[in-house]
Amino acid sequence: MTKIARFDAAEFLDSEEAIAAYFSAALEDPNPDVFLTAVVDVAKVRGMSQLALDSSVGAGTSPSFAVVVSLLGVMGIVLQAKPNVSKEDGAKDARQGCR
Repeated sequence: MTKIARFDAAEFLDSEEAIAAYFSAALEDPNPDVFLTAVVDVAKVRGMSQLALDSSVGAGTSPSFAVVVSLLGVMGIVLQAKPNVSKEDGAKDARQGCR
């Protein structure tokens, strides 16, 4: 029987660009647990202990937004917002010269 290794995202988070892309992809998922899992994965890469993670994120609970933002700050991550422009709107803006 073939054994399948458990996927560990932390193995691939080897640069600031990879971490930013990982967070961006997690934020696109409608399930908030996906983003919280990404926060935990990056915290592990940054060297936070499991005890610190469990006490701040709370194993099995949803942390407050303030706690998540605080953890991101400790990890050197800043959240940014961007407009959600559909392809049609983007093409229209391009034709108008994006005034």
